[in-house]
Amino acid sequence: MTQHTGTTATTRRFAVATIALLAATLVAGCDGKDTPEAAPPPPDPKQELLAAVPGEQDPAFRFTTSGEVSGVIDPANRGMDIDTVTKDKDFTLEMSFRIIESRTWMRVNFKGGKDIQKLMKLPTTWMELDPTKIEGPDSLPTYEGTDPGNAEVIIRAADDIQAGEGGTYTGMVDLSAQPELADALEGVATLGDAVTQIPLTAVVGADGNLTSLTLAIPAAGEQKASEYVVEYFDFGTAPPIVAFTEDESQKAPKAAYDLLNG
Repeated sequence: MTQHTGTTATTRRFAVATIALLAATLVAGCDGKDTPEAAPPPPDPKQELLAAVPGEQDPAFRFTTSGEVSGVIDPANRGMDIDTVTKDKDFTLEMSFRIIESRTWMRVNFKGGKDIQKLMKLPTTWMELDPTKIEGPDSLPTYEGTDPGNAEVIIRAADDIQAGEGGTYTGMVDLSAQPELADALEGVATLGDAVTQIPLTAVVGADGNLTSLTLAIPAAGEQKASEYVVEYFDFGTAPPIVAFTEDESQKAPKAAYDLLNG
């Protein structure tokens, strides 16, 4: 009988090779050396900075913008305190507002040589305002979220943000990317087309919250160089914003609306 060994031998050789390959694979898998995982991508400084901007989940905190407007934001109660100071050659006007949902209170304090407050018959106590008696939509501040300094809009318009030491960040704000910035930020509107790139510096605290953002506004024409500064601080220690009781405020008189409606 003629024996056909070719097919059997080939099959045997294939089986031996397969067993050897499986054995090598098992040994490699049991040598304690795992396949190295791909390294995670480095953090994006711009996204880190955006994440640090206050949000609705944050506790009450204080804010200032360029030293002229300050107050408290209370996201839980959708409340806001605003203090503004306007200086004239003859007087200084201090105006404070408290906003909770659709209710707004105002307090006015004129300082100067003339008793303007008395002449205008304006009380020095808190006054609750009737929104229907306000003529212009911009005459009365409203609760518009947790970023009164427009930090998020500024950061989104920034390029080449770099992270430094101590929670500092730097970048360049492209005004052409966010044209509305020119109208929203004092000192920027008058630049026109003369300047389109403005240096930005920001600081994030150890708690992960944005504590300051500064724009170094360059000189242009007759306008001197200046800074636009936003500061957010006292997260969790600022007082909550609550409504005034009837004993703490009164209904605003006609003089209050004359002042607001101009």
